[in-house]
Amino acid sequence: MPQTADLLQGTLDMLILKAIVNEPQHGWAIALRIQQVSKNVLQVGQGSLYPALHRLEYRGWIKAQWGASENNRKARFYSLTIAGKKQLVAELENWQRLAGAVNLVLAEI
Repeated sequence: MPQTADLLQGTLDMLILKAIVNEPQHGWAIALRIQQVSKNVLQVGQGSLYPALHRLEYRGWIKAQWGASENNRKARFYSLTIAGKKQLVAELENWQRLAGAVNLVLAEI
């Protein structure tokens, strides 16, 4: 089963941004959402997730605030900033272009 190390560079950032586009999520919920939506193909480990979250926050694409998780534990909830929404659109467009190019090559080989 592919882990985050198997993903193309930058893909994890796009997946995280997409996972929180509709509502703020804490780290564990983000990882779980990616795993569930990918039908258990993608599993994001803590060693990849939290550095990515810090990187996205540093870039100004997400913001974090403390809140209570579903089991009433203190957790940081991440949400998109305006810059993050713009970045997600750019990432999705780039992904479509890349996937289309790969599909063209695969169709010819």
